Amino acid sequence: MGLTYANMPLDRCSNQRKNKRWLTSEFNHQDTLFCVINDGMSLFSHDNNFTPIYLSKAQLDSLSINSCIYLGKGAESVESTSVRSMFTVNFEKLRFSSQEQLLKLGQWKNLREATPNLTVLDASIQALAKALDYWHSTHQYCGKCGNVSSSVEAGHARRCTECRNMSFPRTDPAVIMLVEHMFPDGIARCLLGRQATWKAGMYSTLAGFVDPGETLEEAVIREVSEETAVVVENPQYITSQPWPFPASVMLGFTAVATSTIIDISQDDIDDCQWFSREQLADFYAETKTNNDETTQYRIGSGDSISSYLITAWKNKEIGQY
Repeated sequence: MGLTYANMPLDRCSNQRKNKRWLTSEFNHQDTLFCVINDGMSLFSHDNNFTPIYLSKAQLDSLSINSCIYLGKGAESVESTSVRSMFTVNFEKLRFSSQEQLLKLGQWKNLREATPNLTVLDASIQALAKALDYWHSTHQYCGKCGNVSSSVEAGHARRCTECRNMSFPRTDPAVIMLVEHMFPDGIARCLLGRQATWKAGMYSTLAGFVDPGETLEEAVIREVSEETAVVVENPQYITSQPWPFPASVMLGFTAVATSTIIDISQDDIDDCQWFSREQLADFYAETKTNNDETTQYRIGSGDSISSYLITAWKNKEIGQY
């Protein structure tokens, strides 16, 4: 489907990375590159092109393999076509001299701010690095006994230093759905909502986390009902997208509404409306008049699966109607 962050080009080498000799060889190879993450932000060039900066081991003083997380091998997205492997490392684990050097080389930016300027491959690599760094920063202690855990398996697992319990990178599944309905006037409309904290006029598809013991289809039906009181049926899976903001995978669906009356009083949605394809085509117009107030209607940024679902429905690429 070509969704942003969903085209990670590296071979994760799941079996080889458990071999310490192999991993050390990759770590020390002159063609290996390193991606540095600082408080969830990535390193980009000082200009507005936001070119991602990948570093060699020689540029990072006294770098320890135990401080790094293995990302994978072979990336056509970076300038050097001879890349052997790629690792990521947290900025706080670098020596002071390396930290100072990085500040001269580039600037720290949130990934989504830079994404419009990135290749799809670079965006996916940066997303993977960000996701793994976030998991390690939020899982320092064993969830079973509470003692300190340490990174193992090239950063793709953590082992408790006391009870030896193993934990693995967590990804929270969330459903996101384009709800549609054919109205009596013969016009199909989709259901979009907004949060009060969003930019004025911005609307998105509904979404929510999957509960334990729940199928994805059940989650679609429940979330729409909880947020809007609209009843839906026939959820159909479309596609998925890794979403490391901070740690989710978005599972995209369409669903058909069997009711149309909206009630958002039981949820934290600021507004929810039915929109026709004709209205969606006008979302990027400068202004629209709504109840005597001038509002700019828009959908979310192009890197999101919400934007993909809305655009695909508008173009009649997905959905029943």
